[in-house]
Amino acid sequence: MDSNTKRITLAFTGASGAQYGIRLFEQLCAQEGLHIHLVFSKASLLLLAEESDWPVHGNSNKMRQALIERYQLSDRKISVYGIENWNAPIASGTGVADAMVICPCTVGSMAAISQGLANDLLTRAAEVTLKEQRKLILVVRETPFSLIQLRNMTQLAEAGAVILPANPGFYHHPKDLDDIYDYIVGRILDQLGLANTAGPRWGAETK
Repeated sequence: MDSNTKRITLAFTGASGAQYGIRLFEQLCAQEGLHIHLVFSKASLLLLAEESDWPVHGNSNKMRQALIERYQLSDRKISVYGIENWNAPIASGTGVADAMVICPCTVGSMAAISQGLANDLLTRAAEVTLKEQRKLILVVRETPFSLIQLRNMTQLAEAGAVILPANPGFYHHPKDLDDIYDYIVGRILDQLGLANTAGPRWGAETK
């Protein structure tokens, strides 16, 4: 991999809202000079099968190949890791990505990260992202929030994480669900410092 390539870890958990993560993945794939590390929790595979037509495989190599074929990607564009793959580079500070997004993020995953309970690759990668002072974005998909969940958010925000709930705006007059997904994806891209063509900005002319 080229040393100038920016690396983004995108993790899916079992929260409803798989389309947010899928649309983010598609936007990241369209960006030049970017490598995507993908991590799927076991529950996320069930949700992807339930909420999308994505190719879902428990085998990370098969999942990677299916995504490469579906999106006609370069063989070097993505890596896919099993949730128990402790040898993945993103499990270490020496191999940590430039940023990590958990989208969608369950409150259970958020709690584990906030308490330092790294018991799988997803939570370990998030822990490493925080300790190496890289950007960690949690697209939490839950409502309402309990006091415990709000305190976990506060602790993570104090540690440097960005809490970005999947709360879309409507000033741009969305015409379909894709417009709603793109609103959130655009906010994530802004946080990552990447080109954002996912949707209009406040004050921009809309049709």
